[in-house]
Amino acid sequence: MERKKYNANVWYRLFKVYVGFLHNNLLYRKFHVVNPENVPEEGVPLLIVSNHQNCLNDPLGVVFSFKDRKPNFIARADIFMVHPLANKILRALGLLPAFRQGFEGRSMLKNNTQTFSVAQKELLDGRTVMMFPEAGHQNKRWLGNFSLAYTKLVFQAAELSHFEKEIFVLPSCNHYSKYDGFQTDFLIKFGTPVSAKPFYDLYKEQPRKAQIALNEEVRKQIKDLMLDITDLSNYDAIDFIRNTYGEVFANENGFKSNHLPDRLLSDKILCERLEDYNEQFVYDSATKYKRLLARFGLTDKQFDRQPKKLLVAGRFILLLLLLPLWIVSLVPNILIYTFPKVITRKMTDKMFRSTMLIGSAVFLTVPLLYGGLFLTLSLVFNIFVALAYLLVSPLLILFAWYYYQRLRYLYSDIIFLRLRRKEPFRRLKQLRTSLYSRLNEVKNRHISQQL
Repeated sequence: MERKKYNANVWYRLFKVYVGFLHNNLLYRKFHVVNPENVPEEGVPLLIVSNHQNCLNDPLGVVFSFKDRKPNFIARADIFMVHPLANKILRALGLLPAFRQGFEGRSMLKNNTQTFSVAQKELLDGRTVMMFPEAGHQNKRWLGNFSLAYTKLVFQAAELSHFEKEIFVLPSCNHYSKYDGFQTDFLIKFGTPVSAKPFYDLYKEQPRKAQIALNEEVRKQIKDLMLDITDLSNYDAIDFIRNTYGEVFANENGFKSNHLPDRLLSDKILCERLEDYNEQFVYDSATKYKRLLARFGLTDKQFDRQPKKLLVAGRFILLLLLLPLWIVSLVPNILIYTFPKVITRKMTDKMFRSTMLIGSAVFLTVPLLYGGLFLTLSLVFNIFVALAYLLVSPLLILFAWYYYQRLRYLYSDIIFLRLRRKEPFRRLKQLRTSLYSRLNEVKNRHISQQL
């Protein structure tokens, strides 16, 4: 029995190394873990509670925040029903199904008893469990309402120990530079652990009141950690301003605009000021500017870069010279990029795109493509050539992606150069100048109010 347990642990570690390499180096350009010192030492009963914005990628971020710890996750039950094999894999990874009345139906709620029983035992044994109390991922950067199920889990586990075990709830947030795509940035940020022990006496007398009190403290921390855009009626305009003017705002306020932890802090300040200012003209101008950029195929950054003909010509020649290498690197990797898009094309929930990208890479495209290439190269040449190719393959994957991005930028810069002397472009530039001027007023008004 001991040998079986040891082998299972070894297989989990090997699988984690494999997925971690794809997650931390290929899917994401940079993966940040902020405040890891706030995580209690292993052996302390710990429930991690987080906002939920990107399906399976959110819990994966927590998994790779820890070196050795294996958290258990309570996740939406429908992902366990995709296929019996998926059910086995997810459970082996430490995921437990949560059945929801609005999704799986009222008749399925009874199955939560077993899930909660396993999670309570994990907590009392000094292990880590994670829950997403929004009970579903959001499709925007805002914090939804919390279910009190996680507080019920904490207090029921404490009750099983006769309130002798001190159980901690650790607020956490996840934040993405972009929700989907390749080579983006991802951040996990931990708050301050909240002990449930001070609420035990209240729970004995008024359970619901204790649950609400604990939830208020935890939810407040998560809201403070994350970017929470509350004005949903103007969300698209605010988010567009954050992605464009936000870079200028960050740099002028002492933040590093290309460093996601810094950018999160800066974006929080900017979005709060926009919501305080609440100027509809700004939102309308941003919406119009965004629409015109998309219509012309331009980006906001081009107005700051001001592409030059000579430099654009030089980049064209360089990309032309590198074209054969791109073709060589793209041929075996094209399915890694395109397969998730084909699968998710008809999905209404866009938050599954990134999950499908990492999921298909882990279980399908990478093993099949590179397993097949390894066997082919071993037979045609030898095993050393095959191993050498596998070693350089991550660089080829990245090269293929970045070449494609530079190709897109080149095409956009050519459009910029063609349009910059024309009247529609002048109107676009004037609209940007007017918008940025009003946004500077937002920034300066706040400074004058502080003085």
